[in-house]
Amino acid sequence: MLSQIAPWIGYLASILLALGLLVNNDIKFRWLNSGGCVAFIIYGIFLNAIPIILTNGILLAINLVWLYKMYNRQELFELLEFDTGGIMVDRFLAFYQTDIGKFFPDFKREHLAGNLNFVVLRDLVIANIFSASVKENGDAEVILNYTVPKYRDFKVGRFIFDKEKRYLLSKGVKRIVYHSVANGNHRRFLEVMQFATETINGHQGLVKNIT
Repeated sequence: MLSQIAPWIGYLASILLALGLLVNNDIKFRWLNSGGCVAFIIYGIFLNAIPIILTNGILLAINLVWLYKMYNRQELFELLEFDTGGIMVDRFLAFYQTDIGKFFPDFKREHLAGNLNFVVLRDLVIANIFSASVKENGDAEVILNYTVPKYRDFKVGRFIFDKEKRYLLSKGVKRIVYHSVANGNHRRFLEVMQFATETINGHQGLVKNIT
C-alpha cells in the first residue's frame, strides 16, 4: 500500500516546488516551497531515505524562518493623493498596462479626471494606485484599485480600508462600491477585505461600508 502511495507523494512535492517557481509573490513562493518540502519529507519517510528527509527538513526550516520574517517585517506605508497624475503615475500605468487590463479591462487614463485618486507607497515604492468616483450619497465607485503583483499579500488592502478609514471618511466616502469585478483573484481579495454582495441598480456588486 505504501509503495503505491509514495510515488504520488513525490509527484505532489515536485508539482508544489514547480508552482513555487512560477509565482511572482515572495510569500506564495515560500508557502508553496514549504508544502513541497513537507511532501518530500513524507516521501522520504515512506522510502526510509534519510538524505531526502534531512535536506527537505533543512529547506523547510529556512522557509519557515523567512515566512516569520515576512509576516513580522515592519514596513512603511504611505498614502499620497494626486489630481490627474504626473510623470510617475503615467510611467506606472504604462508599465503595468497589460496587467491592469486583466483586472480593470475598461480602464482608461482619462478616467482619473475628477476622481478621488491616490497611490500607496510601500517602503517608498508605488505598490497600489486607487481611483474612485465619490457620489453625493457617499458611495465611492471604484474605477481602479490595482496592486502590483509583488505586494498582493492583503497588506495594502488593509492599509487602505482599515488604517486609512479616517482619510476616506474625510473625503466624504461612506461605502466603497464595485459595480462589477472582472477578475476572480480580485474578487477573492475583496471577499477577504469583507466586501459584501449587494444589488446595485439591478445588478450584483460588491460593497464595503466605511462608517
